[in-house]
Amino acid sequence: MPDAREAGDGATSHEAGQDAGRDGEAEASRPERRRRSCLAVVVAVLAAGAGGLFWLFQSHLSQPFGDDRACDGSDTKLPQSISAGGAPIPTGASDVHYYTRNGKAEVTFVSGEVLDYLHRAGVLPEDAPLFDDKYGTKAEAGDEVALPDGLCGSPLRGPVWVYDATSANGSHASVMVECSPVDTESLRLPTRVAVTYRLP
Repeated sequence: MPDAREAGDGATSHEAGQDAGRDGEAEASRPERRRRSCLAVVVAVLAAGAGGLFWLFQSHLSQPFGDDRACDGSDTKLPQSISAGGAPIPTGASDVHYYTRNGKAEVTFVSGEVLDYLHRAGVLPEDAPLFDDKYGTKAEAGDEVALPDGLCGSPLRGPVWVYDATSANGSHASVMVECSPVDTESLRLPTRVAVTYRLP
């Protein structure tokens, strides 16, 4: 009988040892599982960030010449400082876009200094009324007026006046500007402009 008890005690001790071993392995594996979980989260975050950068880079590359201002189909890159129709567009102009094709350029921008631009470009003499039939004509008065074909960006808001003149550099230029819907003698402020001209 003592031998049987000793054998039983030995078996119990062996099983307890196995249980303790399994508990120890489980305890040891918990930090490892946590490390793996953290690593998986880090990898997922890095992958998402890399994907975002890839699409941002792809979007930038999809623009002609890598220039966000250039519209699809443009065949000539314009300089950072654009001279449209004989004069640089106003400093600080926003929403600038351009389309170039076969030696012709179309540029659109928004600015509060459009009257000064018209004078500098030679489109409108400084002593002439803003909307003088000698230098331009009233165009559409709809809520929106489409930009010239190929030019990307927001449409002009009517009413619109079109200057058709010889610019300061001697070339022909067509300039569409937004007019005030309230004051018939003023431009809308700020003013969206669309200029069509021949490249030098």
